[in-house]
Amino acid sequence: MISQPLVFIVSGPSGSGKSTLVQRLLQLPGTMLSVSATTRAARKTESDGKWYNFVSEAEFQQMVERGEFLEYAQVFGKNWYGTPRKWLDEAVARQKDLVLEIDVQGALQVKQKLPDAIAIFVLAPSRADVEKRIRDRGQDSEDEIRRRLERARQEMLTYGSYDYAVINDDLDRAGGELQAIAIASRCRVAQHEERIREILKSFGG
Repeated sequence: MISQPLVFIVSGPSGSGKSTLVQRLLQLPGTMLSVSATTRAARKTESDGKWYNFVSEAEFQQMVERGEFLEYAQVFGKNWYGTPRKWLDEAVARQKDLVLEIDVQGALQVKQKLPDAIAIFVLAPSRADVEKRIRDRGQDSEDEIRRRLERARQEMLTYGSYDYAVINDDLDRAGGELQAIAIASRCRVAQHEERIREILKSFGG
C-alpha cells in the first residue's frame, strides 16, 4: 500500500521571507516543491518551471475549466496563481512530501480540501521589516507598496487558521524551526501506523 505524502503549506504576507525559508525546507531529504502556475510575467531572475510555470490568462482559464487546480486565486485583482493537482499525484508516485508555497487565499482553500495538510504561517517581526523587504526588491511603486502593506495586515488576521507560526527574525533559527516542524510531522503516529502494526505482529500481538 502506497502511503500518502505529507503536504506542507507555507504561506505568509509579502515580505515575510517565505521563499527563502521554503528553500531551507526543501533541503530536507524526501521533499519536493509544487510549482505554481501564474499569469504574471516572469521577472528577470526567474526561469519557467523552477518556482512558477508562466502561462497566459487563456491557458489558465482552460486549466480551471478542466479542474486541474487544487487551489487558485486572483491576487491584487490582477494576476492569477494556482496549484496544479498533478503535483500531489507526483508526490505520491515518488513517495515524497509535497511543499506548497502559496498565498493565504490558496492556503485556506487547500486546508478545506486536505484537512491533514500542515499549514505554516511565516511572519516578519514587524511592519517596518515588511516594508523594508518590499522596498529593497525595488520592483514596486508607492501605490503598490501601500497595497502590499495593507494586504499583509489583512492576511495576518488569518493566523488562527494555521497549525504553526514561524517568525522570521533570524533566518537560521527560522529555517531550523521550519525543518523541525517537518521532521516532527513525519514522526506522528498516523505516519507510522502500518509499520507499528508490523512491529506489534512480531511480538505476536
